[in-house]
Amino acid sequence: MLEYIAPATAFLFTLENILWINLGVFIGAIFAAIPGLSVILCVILFLPITYQLTAIPGMMFLLGIYCAGGYAGSVSAILINTPGTPHAAATMLDGYPLSKKGRTRVALKIALYASTFGGVFSAFTLLFLGPQVAKVASQLGTAEYFMVCLFGLTIIAGVSGKSIIKGVIAACVGLLFSCVGSDSMTGYDRFTFGVDRLYLGLDLAVCLIGLFALVEIIGKSEGFVSQIKVSMRKKLDDGIITKEEKKRMIRPICLSSIIGVIVGIIPGTGASEASWISYSQAKNMSKHKEEFGHGSVEGIAAAESANNAVTGATLIPLLTLGIPGDGTVAIMLSALMINGLNPGLSLFTTDGDIMYAIMLGLILVNLFMLLQGSLLTRLFAKVLAIPQEILTPIIVIFCFAGAYSVNKNYFDVDIALAFGAMAWIFRRLDLPAVPILLGLVLGNMTETNFRRALLLSDGDPSIFVSSGYCIAFIVLIVIALWAIIKSKKVEMKTQKVVEKAMSEE
Repeated sequence: MLEYIAPATAFLFTLENILWINLGVFIGAIFAAIPGLSVILCVILFLPITYQLTAIPGMMFLLGIYCAGGYAGSVSAILINTPGTPHAAATMLDGYPLSKKGRTRVALKIALYASTFGGVFSAFTLLFLGPQVAKVASQLGTAEYFMVCLFGLTIIAGVSGKSIIKGVIAACVGLLFSCVGSDSMTGYDRFTFGVDRLYLGLDLAVCLIGLFALVEIIGKSEGFVSQIKVSMRKKLDDGIITKEEKKRMIRPICLSSIIGVIVGIIPGTGASEASWISYSQAKNMSKHKEEFGHGSVEGIAAAESANNAVTGATLIPLLTLGIPGDGTVAIMLSALMINGLNPGLSLFTTDGDIMYAIMLGLILVNLFMLLQGSLLTRLFAKVLAIPQEILTPIIVIFCFAGAYSVNKNYFDVDIALAFGAMAWIFRRLDLPAVPILLGLVLGNMTETNFRRALLLSDGDPSIFVSSGYCIAFIVLIVIALWAIIKSKKVEMKTQKVVEKAMSEE
């Protein structure tokens, strides 16, 4: 590892990378601060830009969006009792009550500091644990990799919303679309319907623009979205966190960061689950349980450190196995592969300089998030009041420009429109879009390794239980499904508390 640190540092600390990091942090914070504009939408809109960049600045830009989005959702949760992102709902339970007590700046500072600590902690975890996992990954054969892909598909259970069955149906649609183009084993056309442009398959970035971006525009056009009014106090509080409060924050921040990392490594779980689990744990361990729900500094610290500790952890299975920890990270995979960087041990050996630069860059991203959050909190708050009449046309322009710029042809624009229409129909049927994304990302890898394994074994399915790694992944699949189901129960239980608090408000 040490032999890569010096050259990686030289690659990382350039003016170009610093600028892209700060731009990503700024854009991610703006999007996440506005309720209804998700981080995944932001990453999709700006993904085509990274196709014109090299690996390091492109990933720094996307990681800036990703990490800042983890923090900035707390801004609206604290100010207007509306979480900007789903994982900020736990922060809302104590952030808004603390703001009502006249300590708005204190609540925002706690959220920022806790998010930064969790993000830096997860970045160091990625730095030290990632190469070790990659060494294990290098020993895997086709059968083992199929089990890895199957393990990755357990994510579906975690992103299926209220109905796992509907999530599975949506994932099957994604798997079907992953088959469009030439067969990876035989070279024959599949589902091209005589359209030559489909021979190379569907471009992931184009599909995602339709699935997540255009469908939001269609959804907003269906009804009037009331404008959020944000009234910042003329005389803000001094923002001073007392010594006693700082002492109380240490344990929940440290423990929640560990919880966030563990949850983030498991595919299908994510920032929402981590924040709820950490919030519940912090409440159980606190000596001031009565303050929770009424402006507890421990509650804010626990929720925010956990949801940002997920960011680095989700990259561990992505960089080592090609298995994304959540939907947002899945999109980043294309940014790596467009630069010829394929997940696995080669990333940490052949391309070690680049990979370590990206991992060290994640630490830098969180530090710049701390800096911008400290200086631009007022600006992030004002962004909440941007009229939808201005915001929506800007997003539309980005959608069509992004779809065209991927391959510089209008056919991709048509594909994006088609996926947007399909996503709208799916939304009406209450079918989630994220499982479609996972099917698109993992479909080809799953199919290829499954068919190759059966070819090697002459069709004998016992090859999938023939090694210790296969059995280990079967056990992991069972554990992951159990963890996802358990976290779902915790989330649903706590969600009732949120709904009760909002109704009382």
